[in-house]
Amino acid sequence: MKSFRIPYVSPELQLPLRVDSVGQSLSSLQGDVYPIIRGIPRFCPPDNYSESFGFQWNHFDRTQLDVHSGADQSQQRFYGETGWIPESLDRCTVLEVGSGAGRFSEVFLRTTKGVLYSVDYSSAVDVNWRNNAAYGDRLQLAQASIYGLPYPDNSFDKVFCLGVLQHTPSFSDSVAALISKARVGAEIVVDFYPIKGWYTKVHSKYFLRPLTKRLPKPLLLWLIRRNIRWMLGLFNLLCRLRLGVFTRFIPITDVRAFPRTLSPAQLREWAVMDTFDAFSPEYDNPQRVDDVAHMFRIHGCEVTYAGLVTYPGGFSSVVRAVKRVV
Repeated sequence: MKSFRIPYVSPELQLPLRVDSVGQSLSSLQGDVYPIIRGIPRFCPPDNYSESFGFQWNHFDRTQLDVHSGADQSQQRFYGETGWIPESLDRCTVLEVGSGAGRFSEVFLRTTKGVLYSVDYSSAVDVNWRNNAAYGDRLQLAQASIYGLPYPDNSFDKVFCLGVLQHTPSFSDSVAALISKARVGAEIVVDFYPIKGWYTKVHSKYFLRPLTKRLPKPLLLWLIRRNIRWMLGLFNLLCRLRLGVFTRFIPITDVRAFPRTLSPAQLREWAVMDTFDAFSPEYDNPQRVDDVAHMFRIHGCEVTYAGLVTYPGGFSSVVRAVKRVV
């Protein structure tokens, strides 16, 4: 049976790392030291551009998990976007970059027998562990930047990054970082916010984000909770009047993509969460599908799919690619 153990290396120089005698740090012979906090290795400073996501997922720690919501949207999205079959993952080494609270980690661990190496830049890694600790060693967590992944290059059979790339400083550099960790013949799957036309950024999110991303996160969350009911009411009214095009000017997420099985209270909580997710990040960089496909091709990948994927309750722009050269 294939070994699932991928060793940690220093992100900068790819140097082998060893755990100290008390299990509190990883270090290299050259003197690099990385702390292990609450059982999770940390390869980045706690304060970084992903602060809003750490705050978000510590507040909405179980909201999107299928086992909590009673919906199956995370599972439908995961397998719809990747095109993978659960049984085919049992013997693969799989890397997830940008796990958040662990909604897709939970799907992978529940529906396969595989081991998942999962990374997030924020303190959401602690939330992922709380949500998925029952899977034990099948979940290998680390806190690290997408630009400093603590694994050897050319290591993984499959790599996925969902709901993340538009929130990184450089979309193209992020794609290159994912490809570098995949072995030749491995598949990489990403999704992202699409640029649909000139009107994409004619939206309340892009009008208000220069202000909202600078607000203290507790204040922004309070403002959204305070106003969510009237915004939901106006959103639904415009949709009933067939004036849905104007909902883009209401500072609220598009709730039409939510699972229909949500209770009214769950729907409000999802609306608060997704609205905070839209207005709080430091970066928000939608992309054209053809441009993202080109990013993969210039790094030696064969693009097997580039376009829109629909699944019950939503849709996403997706690129799937296979690494062909080192």
